[in-house]
Amino acid sequence: MNAQNPVLSLVRPEILALSPYSSARKESKGGRIWLDANENPKTPAASLPSETMAKESGLNLNRYPDPQPPSLVEPLAAIYGVAPTQVLVTRGADEGIDLLLRTFCRAGQDAILITPPTYGMYVVAAGIQNARVVTVPLLQEKNFALDVEGLLKAITPDVKIVFLCSPNNPTGQLLERSSVLRIISTLATRAIVAVDEAYVEFSGQPSLAAELSAHPNLVVLRTLSKAYGLAGARVGVTLASPEIIAVLQKVIAPYPLPVPVVTAVQRALSPEGLAAMRESTQLLISERERLLAALTKIPTVKHVWPSHANYILIETNDSSAVMATGRSAGIVWRDRNKDVRNNVRITIGTPDENNATLEALARV
Repeated sequence: MNAQNPVLSLVRPEILALSPYSSARKESKGGRIWLDANENPKTPAASLPSETMAKESGLNLNRYPDPQPPSLVEPLAAIYGVAPTQVLVTRGADEGIDLLLRTFCRAGQDAILITPPTYGMYVVAAGIQNARVVTVPLLQEKNFALDVEGLLKAITPDVKIVFLCSPNNPTGQLLERSSVLRIISTLATRAIVAVDEAYVEFSGQPSLAAELSAHPNLVVLRTLSKAYGLAGARVGVTLASPEIIAVLQKVIAPYPLPVPVVTAVQRALSPEGLAAMRESTQLLISERERLLAALTKIPTVKHVWPSHANYILIETNDSSAVMATGRSAGIVWRDRNKDVRNNVRITIGTPDENNATLEALARV
């Protein structure tokens, strides 16, 4: 739309002023090796729909789909160890974030709290809802640990949601479980604590979903984009008390899950699909550990941050030079200089892709 179009005067001022989320695909074009968006380099083969399933998925496209198909909700509940009434399937975890903002934050009155550097969509969703953002930075000198005391002191009555990302994006570290539980308990009647576990399958640690029954203010966000290799399907899961799920169902779009997507996810949640996901995850974890060790020997890499995710954050001598070298080799990483000075985030790819990363960095 032309910037001079008078219709723009009808747009909410805070939307005109909003800085949209800058996705990896928007920031980087071209390249032959994409290691910038924390995707699984391949969809596990057993998760791909068979020809028969693909044909069946097209039989009823004239009908609206089930808003929350039991064929997805029930296996997901079993995987996460919760009741089906505690599960809401969404269009990616991003929709779960948006639903929480629209449900709990009154426009122009309420606020969220985040712990930067962290996932950018929390701020974008807050801006769309015209909710204020309170920031309590992670402690970089302690490997980006939570500042629990600072966070609790920053809570005011208008803070309705605290977003905690664990493993954190872009830094890769797990937040200390006891610290997270202390925050949840302390804010029991004061705020929702939404723990984003998009990468928890790579951590080897249990999900906080097991704490849902004990903490009614806890919400856990999960996704099938990462470990399951289904980023293109856009399927996320919000786990919460049945009461919160029931309220979120009032806000979510009527038919969020297309039939072909449901078909693809059914395959991914089959015994064969789950086995393939676990095998893929273990390979990526093994490659992550190999890269963590190898990166420390490269001269341009000043520091390698610990990672429990499918990516590694590195501090470099010059992130611009590193990114330029990657581009010249056809490799796309993610420059996180805006979050942590001269830091670059590298998604774990296939063994060949990871070798290409090491070779390129050695040339900087």
